Amino acid sequence: MNTAPLATDSLNTWLDYWSHVHVTGIDLGLERVIPVAEKLGVIRPQAKVLTVAGTNGKGSTTTTLAAILNAQGYKVGLYQSPHIYRFNERVKLAGIEVDDQTLVDAFVQVDQARRDCDLSLSFFEATTLAAFVIFKAQQCDVWVLEVGLGGRLDVVNVIDPEVAVITNIGLDHTDWLGDSIEKIAFEKAGIIRPNIPVIFAGLQEVPQAIQNKVEESQAKLFALNRDYFYQYSEDGQSWMFASSGSTLKLPLGALALENISTAVAAILVSGLKVTQAAIAQGIQNAKLPGRFEIRQIQDKTVIFDAGHNPHGVEFLLNQLRKFLEYNKQYTEVISVFSMLADKDINSVVDLLKDTVLTWKIAPLTVPRAAAIAQLDEALQGETVQHFNSVQLAFESALNETKNNQLILVCGSFHTLEAVWEYLEECQ
Repeated sequence: MNTAPLATDSLNTWLDYWSHVHVTGIDLGLERVIPVAEKLGVIRPQAKVLTVAGTNGKGSTTTTLAAILNAQGYKVGLYQSPHIYRFNERVKLAGIEVDDQTLVDAFVQVDQARRDCDLSLSFFEATTLAAFVIFKAQQCDVWVLEVGLGGRLDVVNVIDPEVAVITNIGLDHTDWLGDSIEKIAFEKAGIIRPNIPVIFAGLQEVPQAIQNKVEESQAKLFALNRDYFYQYSEDGQSWMFASSGSTLKLPLGALALENISTAVAAILVSGLKVTQAAIAQGIQNAKLPGRFEIRQIQDKTVIFDAGHNPHGVEFLLNQLRKFLEYNKQYTEVISVFSMLADKDINSVVDLLKDTVLTWKIAPLTVPRAAAIAQLDEALQGETVQHFNSVQLAFESALNETKNNQLILVCGSFHTLEAVWEYLEECQ
């Protein structure tokens, strides 16, 4: 499809167009993107840029960063991916998703620029550049950018950040990024620039690849449990952040403390003026669908979590154990579960199987979906029920779950999306 839609066409028409313009959905490398970004005038924004890479926790960290800066009164452009329910979730101004027409107008500009450069763009490249076009037009004070894949070759990396955040390093996207922690760390370290502060929030030792890039760039590294620390307060309602420059008592939020503390560390080294009151308010305002999101649906407790790799699922299990400790009425977990075929399904199942009593599985309706046979193979020896769709699996869970059971929807963003579509239709 080479004929571009019009400015009067729908957002869905444009999204369909971008998914067909380029030969592959993922095409790492910046050589095609940079000329288009230059043409659009977005490559050197008149704004403070905070870029967040990492295996897990990027969404929660960027959400918290933006919420804190919004609470302080900055005009913040937040770019995240993937979306869960609507594409518009990827681009937010002052915490609010942009409307369809704003996105379409940006797409018109991106398409014209790529044609002027006689270049093809992948879906991800085009949609990311559109976010930058919007932030520039809106004259945002701060851009908070989440890296899609890796760092070094990701389209977000055409912009030089003033602060680089690496949440953690785990094995994921190994086909694209390499099959070892060091290889993946090398890719994530690609967002580091000369003389800027770098936050590393992983629990492991700082990988050598990150250390090397920091030294080569003469950047300033701030590492968790070395340069900054966090811990729960005894009252169970607050937590303490400590670094050489400050000690703060802050409220707990809806998101995981590991990621909230990463955001606070980044704010404190950013050079932006932010009060403790704004930090506290931002933490309480920060919410993100699908990150250990607890909801009551038809008197049943449902936890939605988008963990889709071993690192993310370990994180989910830590939060789940804490939840069960405080909510002893729940003694059994029923999982509505499906995954993508290219994920480490066996490892995810191995982590969850001691916690999950019954698995309700169904195939996803996306190109990379795991077949039922693949899920079955990983779930050998488990109590498994098959359904034709995730929606039917969830309906069964709602109808059959007892008072001592909670429902865990997990395995993929797409699994969560299918359930949310079902809930939307039921309203």
